[in-house]
Amino acid sequence: MEMCEAQPLNRVFLQLGSVSIYWYGVIIAVGAALGLWLAIRESKKRGLHKDTFVDFLVFAIPAAIISARIYYVSFEWENYADGPFWKVFAIWEGGIAIHGALIGAILTAIIFCRVKKVSFWKLADIAAPSLILAQGIGRWGNFMNQEAHGGAVSADAYQNFIQYLPDFINNQMCIDGVLYHPTFLYESLWNVLGFLILLLLRRVNLKRGEMFLFYLIWYSFGRYFIEGMRTDSLVADGLRAAQIVSISAIVIAVIIIIIRRLPGAKTPRYKDKK
Repeated sequence: MEMCEAQPLNRVFLQLGSVSIYWYGVIIAVGAALGLWLAIRESKKRGLHKDTFVDFLVFAIPAAIISARIYYVSFEWENYADGPFWKVFAIWEGGIAIHGALIGAILTAIIFCRVKKVSFWKLADIAAPSLILAQGIGRWGNFMNQEAHGGAVSADAYQNFIQYLPDFINNQMCIDGVLYHPTFLYESLWNVLGFLILLLLRRVNLKRGEMFLFYLIWYSFGRYFIEGMRTDSLVADGLRAAQIVSISAIVIAVIIIIIRRLPGAKTPRYKDKK
């Protein structure tokens, strides 16, 4: 176990009287704004109205937050069962899960696309690069909060790898005198690499839906292994929930790709206008 000594970074971005604006929220907002900009830019090329994604986010953001909270509380119910009940809604105290947010956003997208008469797969494909980039940026919010980290760094791991990381990362991962694996960094880099691959796949002009399904496969594959390193996993019957969801997402995505590529399946391609 590698011991360390460091002063953590200030979690507060801006103090306005009694109101604190935290780096976590700022970083999440930057990731979301950049993702939205990219989606709007691409949607114009793909024949969608420029306001489609703005209209979608009006419903998707609150739905994703609520779903993320429900997901988290359902796995941590023993901490809320004895009340007070209002704690269930206390998101400001922490406790949301990205898989819950994704489930809420996908369900919202399905309903939104049916109402607006827009192809769900088209919307999802355009959103895929924005999603994974926003997730990659958002993990730095976890960095500022000193959360979503892995177990303690061993002497061998420090000598072979961790010591070469920038000092500001290792300093922030030094918590109560113990240096922890920066799993937030591992996932952030994995997501950014996935974003770059998705940008290349746009040129390949895959079958519609496969951009989004690749995103699910790529993110879930990396998350499965990174989750195994984390110390704050949600657990169900002794199994890490994120790993269960990751495996399920990969299997479902592969099955959908196979079905949509069966002989006779008239699946449009990513760049098709209709």
